Amino acid sequence: MCLAIPMEVVAIDGMAARCRAKGIERQVSLFLLQDEPVAAGDFVMVHVGYAIQKVTPQEARSAWELYDEMLAFRSEGSHA
Repeated sequence: MCLAIPMEVVAIDGMAARCRAKGIERQVSLFLLQDEPVAAGDFVMVHVGYAIQKVTPQEARSAWELYDEMLAFRSEGSHA
């Protein structure tokens, strides 16, 4: 299974972006979004270190809500 994680762009240096999600920061390549302008404050979906798509803040929030639900379900199931 492959997951892309929504992250907020904090800073950009050429084709690299510093991105943050849930208090974690990562260096992310913007190479795959060369034809789409990305700025600090934008949200991107990140897969294996590459930003693969811009998303709205609402889409990012919805994705995190779903991931949080999956993690909570998994935690509850492991106690059974």
